[in-house]
Amino acid sequence: MSELATLPPFKTRAGEALADGWLKTAIDRTTGTARAKRAAIVGQWPDFQVARQRGKAIKDHVVANLGHYLAEFERNAVASGAHVHYASTADEAADLVVRLCKEAGARSVTRSKSMLGEEIGLPHALAEAGIERVETDLAEHIVQLAGERPSHIIWPALHKTREQISELFKATHDDPHGEETPEAMAASARRFLRVKFLEADIGISGANFLVADSGSVCTVTNEGNAEMTTTPPRVHIVTAGIEKLIPSAAHAATMLRLLVRSATGAALTQYTTFHTGPKRPGDLDGPDAFHIVLVDNGRTRMLADPELRDMLRCIRCGACMNHCPVFNQIGGHAYGGTYPGPMGAVLTPIFDGLEKSRDLVGACTLNGRCREVCPVDIPLPTLIKGWRDRSWREGLEPATMRSGVKAWVFLSTHPRLYRAVGRLGSLALRILGRGNGRIRHLPLAGGWTQFRDMPAPDGPSFLASQAARRRKKP
Repeated sequence: MSELATLPPFKTRAGEALADGWLKTAIDRTTGTARAKRAAIVGQWPDFQVARQRGKAIKDHVVANLGHYLAEFERNAVASGAHVHYASTADEAADLVVRLCKEAGARSVTRSKSMLGEEIGLPHALAEAGIERVETDLAEHIVQLAGERPSHIIWPALHKTREQISELFKATHDDPHGEETPEAMAASARRFLRVKFLEADIGISGANFLVADSGSVCTVTNEGNAEMTTTPPRVHIVTAGIEKLIPSAAHAATMLRLLVRSATGAALTQYTTFHTGPKRPGDLDGPDAFHIVLVDNGRTRMLADPELRDMLRCIRCGACMNHCPVFNQIGGHAYGGTYPGPMGAVLTPIFDGLEKSRDLVGACTLNGRCREVCPVDIPLPTLIKGWRDRSWREGLEPATMRSGVKAWVFLSTHPRLYRAVGRLGSLALRILGRGNGRIRHLPLAGGWTQFRDMPAPDGPSFLASQAARRRKKP
């Protein structure tokens, strides 16, 4: 559940992002480092491409047998003492979590980072129910203090610079210690959150993987906040998409190596935990109750659609957006939905409808870099192009664009007319660019010259050059 319908148009959001110098600095610092670290760690793994294809095969197998693995996971999770719930929609999932919180008499909850929680609108639902929510991931904590949404699925506060975070902490943390350096800021957040960890009635986490043969929930973090979120409270609630399933812990080893290298450029995260059921007799810690909420929210529609099924392989590593030239210019908030970047261009039409998210699909350059770095080889450019085709078939493009394309189709099927119009167009562009060789305003296509001048044509056109070459041949 995103706020897409209430936001300004995508072009307005993108324009505002492009004009924000601080945002560009923050993006470059984070994604530049991420790209370099990923390239280094992948370069040290000669079998990366082999593992990539194995990861793809694992996920394809699960997707093809999703019903079987859902039943196996539920059976084993229940045997371990967990309660398994199913939610068809985002609203149903959020309402279910709120109901579980109320039944437990919870006044406050801690939450480790989970984009599914954002997808189902859980923060808003908890606030509406009067339940205090404390985000425990450091970046999510920053975003919560600022009253903002995550801008990246791995680094939610990517849009903020260190200097901005320092000022935010000074204004919101009742802490006598300094917060100028990253170390001091992390220590300040730690002091604030430690109290919240111990006070929380319920801990809510996501799931990186759901292990079918044991009914376990796998989480990975670098801060240990998932463990602190799920261990001290008396109730642990997991929210997870049904596509998170993998057959066994042995398969998890392959998927974890792919996930972490692609997400953070490290071999493994600092903390990898398999949560299996509630506290048992003799255990020193752990929750008394363990609930797992399995969410559909459009995933079975993706499963039934051959053009979208590949997206169910996604393991939420964020590599596609780190390498996306569009994301690296405008950041995550400009996309408007829960998921930004190339993955968001595919997923947002599913969650919010194609009519509301058509511009995200059109923003992609189809350069293919996202597929090259995807650890499970999702053909993202192909999926995005598929949405463009659907948008055209459903008549969602502006009338001016549809008329322009129809005119081009007509000209391209009438070669003589095409060449004549081409000569006139080339002449017009030369006239517009005379003097300094640059065009300041392009009639009927002002977007090309809105922010920069367009070079005027230099030399003969391609068709004229080809015709000249043919005439020179003996």
